[in-house]
Amino acid sequence: MSRQKLVLIGAGSTVFTQRLVADIILAGEADRWELALVDIDPVTLEAVDKLVGKMLHAKGAAIPVTATTDRRTVLAGADYVVTTIAVGGRAGWQRDIEIPRTYGIFQPVGDTALPGGISRAMRMIPQMIAIARDIAELCPDAVFFNYSNPMTAICRAIRKDTGVPVIGLCHGVHHVEGVIARFLGVEEGSIASFGIGLNHLTFLTRLFHNGTDARPMIHARLREQKAGLEAELAGKEVWTNIVEGRAPRYADDPFSWGMFEDYSIFPCAMDRHAVEFYPERFPGGDYFGRKLGREAFPIDQRIALGDTWFDEMLAIAHSDAPLPKTYYENVPGESEQLLEIIHSLQRDERKIFSVNLPNVGQAAYLPRDAIVECNAAAIGGGFAALMADELPLALIAKLQSRIAAIEITVDAALKGSRELMLEALLADGAVEDAHIARSLRDDLIEAHRAHLPQFA
Repeated sequence: MSRQKLVLIGAGSTVFTQRLVADIILAGEADRWELALVDIDPVTLEAVDKLVGKMLHAKGAAIPVTATTDRRTVLAGADYVVTTIAVGGRAGWQRDIEIPRTYGIFQPVGDTALPGGISRAMRMIPQMIAIARDIAELCPDAVFFNYSNPMTAICRAIRKDTGVPVIGLCHGVHHVEGVIARFLGVEEGSIASFGIGLNHLTFLTRLFHNGTDARPMIHARLREQKAGLEAELAGKEVWTNIVEGRAPRYADDPFSWGMFEDYSIFPCAMDRHAVEFYPERFPGGDYFGRKLGREAFPIDQRIALGDTWFDEMLAIAHSDAPLPKTYYENVPGESEQLLEIIHSLQRDERKIFSVNLPNVGQAAYLPRDAIVECNAAAIGGGFAALMADELPLALIAKLQSRIAAIEITVDAALKGSRELMLEALLADGAVEDAHIARSLRDDLIEAHRAHLPQFA
């Protein structure tokens, strides 16, 4: 069997590259793959190349690996291209959080919605368009997967401007299935879901435990915990980004579980992401007595953790010590389903995954061609979207309004239009005063000028 060539653009990701290589090794597929690692930072690229080499050597896996700062030199002949880039890096992400704070806008993530997500889109879209054009020229038959955020805006921009059929992948739905399993105290992997929405706001309309409707179990568990919910919320000092070491509780994600109580539909991916689509419900970032992005899902700590992971990766890559065992343990990571998806495409296995695709009728109540996160079968030749469930009107209205804001954001990034960026900020809903939105826009553009060629 000839080797399949996978090009990873943004190989300096502190988690993704490690997990992808580990997945290939654990699957026993070293003889099936050729890898090309691309990163614009030569220091990071050297470290990642060393780390991958150590992983392969330790397991006796003979996978040809090329590392380069120039993607065009490795795209020819690619079967799969995966993007995990972050233009501006963690420093840019930090500015996306800090600048809106000066205007009273507090974000727990800032990579998808609210001013931080819009600012990120302005930086990301031009570079992702350039990558898509290179793919169209050099490997037009390659399957193109994107993991970079803001997922919905990036995938829409690429398809709208270039026609390249990018597929957006996110581990959010898969992760939330695990959270629900732990919430119920059932076996990991026993929960399955079905839903429709936007990346980081997918409404899970069906939840199953080993094939049986799990919603009655969830409602029962919520009733058990609701009696003491107010006291539990009042006593919480910090909402952590990820609940570890114990079962999740209603009080850990009260907005999402409250929505489930109202609709029997769960908003994925938990409060940390979901609240950013509902700024009108959390004015000034006030969240159950705490401030979003600070005590509630502290984003500064999350960004700093990325710096720690990066430093650890550099140290391990350049160390003579044996690799830590964790580099081969099959722990959850953002690459966790990529190999399985590729297998299903190659073998026409028709397995179902949550993916980001254009709406071609799977959700008739949403605009056609809008990028939606939906269930689709990975079949020979591509993805076949499954027909989505109906949604309550209030949830449809929310998705429609977010899609409209994303469309304006995409056009602003593609055209380099300050006026459209202003309109995007207003449509997003975090700021209602045009004068404030204009000042915020100007501050964000000035802070990121080096990465915004379209606004030059």
